[in-house]
Amino acid sequence: MFEKILIANRGEIALRIQRACREMGIRTVMVHSEADTEAKYVKLADESVCIGPPPAASSYLNIPAIISAAEVTDAEAIHPGYGFLAENADFAEKVERSGFVFIGPRPENIRLMGDKVSAKQAMVKAGVPTVPGSEGALPEDQKEVVRIARKVGYPVIIKAAGGGGGRGMRVVHTEAALLNAVNLTRSEAQAAFANPVIYLEKYLERPRHIEIQILADAHKNAVHLGERDCSLQRRHQKVMEEAPAPELPLKLRDRIGERCVDACRRIGYRGAGTFEFLFEDGEFYFIEMNTRIQVEHPVTEMISGVDLVQEQIRVAAGEKLRFRQKDIALRGHAIECRINAEDPYRFTPSPGKITSYHPPGGPGIRVDSHVYQGYSVPPYYDSMVGKVIAYGANREQAIARMRIALSEMVVEGIQTNIALHRELLSDTRVLRGGVSIHYLEQKLAQEQTKKK
Repeated sequence: MFEKILIANRGEIALRIQRACREMGIRTVMVHSEADTEAKYVKLADESVCIGPPPAASSYLNIPAIISAAEVTDAEAIHPGYGFLAENADFAEKVERSGFVFIGPRPENIRLMGDKVSAKQAMVKAGVPTVPGSEGALPEDQKEVVRIARKVGYPVIIKAAGGGGGRGMRVVHTEAALLNAVNLTRSEAQAAFANPVIYLEKYLERPRHIEIQILADAHKNAVHLGERDCSLQRRHQKVMEEAPAPELPLKLRDRIGERCVDACRRIGYRGAGTFEFLFEDGEFYFIEMNTRIQVEHPVTEMISGVDLVQEQIRVAAGEKLRFRQKDIALRGHAIECRINAEDPYRFTPSPGKITSYHPPGGPGIRVDSHVYQGYSVPPYYDSMVGKVIAYGANREQAIARMRIALSEMVVEGIQTNIALHRELLSDTRVLRGGVSIHYLEQKLAQEQTKKK
């Protein structure tokens, strides 16, 4: 096992990884920007290294600075968390070449799954169901593009192979708008991701977003830890997540989970990963794989009893998984609300000093957050300041506990989206479960119309 790990991230995930390491008796090195000098996890670290000014490009995305920090502190491994460099295959490769262990998948797996065209082709070979669409990249031939779209049927969605986080996609409802959309998406893909490859898929009208959590070691052992429903989204960014997914038959979950596990074995995957699907009319359609720990990993931890971050570390150290599929028992229900420093309805960022802070507590409540009273939320990074997770024996109890937690939570000095979460947890459609990925945006649009 490692004696010292460098954590190449910030915010709540940096603190989460640090706590996992401390529990395992592993020393931690925190790299940080000048903006995060006063962060809780920096103060709690065994060692810390400032790697640059506030902008991420000069600090958290500065690969030479991160590797230099690992060298001067004699760290053995680097954990990238999520975001920043977590799914950067070049970073993973440079970490390994520099003599450190990258706590994540092999670089070739990150590359394979990071390109959505190659990822989809790999899943087809592994027998994982995919959304009907172009077989590989869209050709330059315009007549062929029109033919493919007609075969798939409108509406279709054009996606950048290197896209992510809701960027690099465009919905097309008519053939008249197709070619212009293709050209625009191709240009945007080149500008944003340095990769002009695009592909086409059937646009599902009312799908849910269901994802399967997997763990795999370097010895061809792999398991899945059930599913999460992440359908409450705004602009493809998740707002609230829960596990297990409401109204999803166990046989269906187990069948798709087994296919994900088999796919991991086929590609020689190592570490934690998430297969993301659209789910409509009883069918799963693969959309992408995230080759890292997810923001919403706590809901899976709550119902499975498995510490996903610690398992990432064990697998990276060369250990075999300590359990088989038959050992995984999923119990109860968990819900996570992402708490963002933003206007709850206009979603404009709200950085600044937190003048009063009171996190909730009580049975089944977990708060993953790096903030404290007097902490200043910097304007340079993602607006998420924490996550509240509620666990219950069933979905009704988890919802009841989350409502109480949100009513107790106090964050003053900045705006947060707590009010939106409270509203969602009194919405009859949300309470019933099984809303589509479009539900939240449609709800917000209707409320805006009423105000006008």
